[in-house]
Amino acid sequence: MSLNTDTQILELYHTKGMPDKAFHMLVSEYQKPVYYFIRRMVLDHDDADDITQNTFIKAWKGFSGFRGDSKIGTWLMRIAYNESVTFINREKRLGKVHLDDIGNKLESQLEHDSLYSGDEIQRRLQLAIATLPEKQKAVFIMKYYEEKKYEEISEITGTTVGALKASFHHAVQKIEDFLKRD
Repeated sequence: MSLNTDTQILELYHTKGMPDKAFHMLVSEYQKPVYYFIRRMVLDHDDADDITQNTFIKAWKGFSGFRGDSKIGTWLMRIAYNESVTFINREKRLGKVHLDDIGNKLESQLEHDSLYSGDEIQRRLQLAIATLPEKQKAVFIMKYYEEKKYEEISEITGTTVGALKASFHHAVQKIEDFLKRD
């Protein structure tokens, strides 16, 4: 994802008769990173697909308002982050997620999921990440898996760099504590 690609998408969007091509380029360029971020947040493939689709629909509906203050990828990740947190909170509110059985549900999902076909350490890491509060989970995923800089994570989450560093530190501590158990 380069600035050149962002420029091409914006030029196509503003060229008469080319917005559809701009949308296809947007999806082609950003679908995988958006999907994998969401997937790590919500774990379930079908939920991640739905949230990814919602992310691109929201982005496209609001694309005319994209000011270019950030990269398109950063803007999309902010939408994906918000959509993921909204989904997780809705699931909690509807009683579909209970902290007591999150481990059992996650273990079952991980056993039957080709994305998480790793060894016991990988399975335990995923369990540990799943128990984190949403903000810590998102910061950990963006920093650890996606290797984003705190400044970009700040743009995505709307949180100060200092608070993000603290969230990441707390997430790492909680993960280490979880992995030391048993």
